[in-house]
Amino acid sequence: MPWVSTPHERPARFDVGVVGAGRVGAVLGAALARAGHVVTGVSAVSEASLERAATLLPGVPVKPIPEVVAGAHLVVLAVPDDALADLVAGLSATGTFTPGQLVLHTSGAHGIAVFETAAASDIVPLAVHPAMTFTGTALDLERLHDCCFGVTTVDLARPLAEALVIEMGGDPVWIAEEDRVTYHAALAHGSNHLVTLVAQAMQLLGQAGVEDPARVLEPLLSAALANTLQRGDAALTGPVARGDAGTVAGHVALLRTVAPDIRPTYLALARATAQRALLSGRLRASDADPLLELLAHEEDQP
Repeated sequence: MPWVSTPHERPARFDVGVVGAGRVGAVLGAALARAGHVVTGVSAVSEASLERAATLLPGVPVKPIPEVVAGAHLVVLAVPDDALADLVAGLSATGTFTPGQLVLHTSGAHGIAVFETAAASDIVPLAVHPAMTFTGTALDLERLHDCCFGVTTVDLARPLAEALVIEMGGDPVWIAEEDRVTYHAALAHGSNHLVTLVAQAMQLLGQAGVEDPARVLEPLLSAALANTLQRGDAALTGPVARGDAGTVAGHVALLRTVAPDIRPTYLALARATAQRALLSGRLRASDADPLLELLAHEEDQP
């Protein structure tokens, strides 16, 4: 089966099997179908996944995993990170993979080392991770046009993997195998912890009597995000950047009373912010020292 393409060529039309009709698998299957590939089967177990398959992949038969994989030119493994290695090993041990088959997983945490147990199957391993949160609806198909995909594969298959990403509407970003965990940690730290941070800020505004915390935060956070993406540490403002230890002390004292669950997060982020501001020259050492001493003292308190 010819599969190698140059970076700007469209890959050959593939029969695609999608293992896992979760939020990611169903959407990527639909994106591949929209690009002209033929989705020949999808696996789905839960009621939600069956509904997603019916909505995003209408007419595609729901099959057991071995039947989805068998005969497909391109297999998309869209399963949880911790389930991926066992799935690959099981499909390999049962002889389900076929030589030359393209097997793509969507895990951010894994590169292609997770395919080592399938080495004897002579598959072409692809790690293609969309750096986006998914709703599992058609809305995601449009969002793919603003989405970067972390791509890791063998050198020979790199043009093909990048072409598939472009066909789905995304922008391929090469991630070396040894950098895969760093890449995923960056995304998880930035996106998942942002949710926690924003939710905590909304919680505090609610306690302050603000009826619509999101309305207050949205312009502030949108500007902060845009400025940071453009300027990095230079976008920092606020009491920590100014070395206002008294203001920070007031925040910490208040949090001990009204939101003790948020206090440890505030302390940890204030310390990290002060250290980055100091290293980047935004905060003078003479102002940083009392602030860092305050934070160290407060972190030692129950």
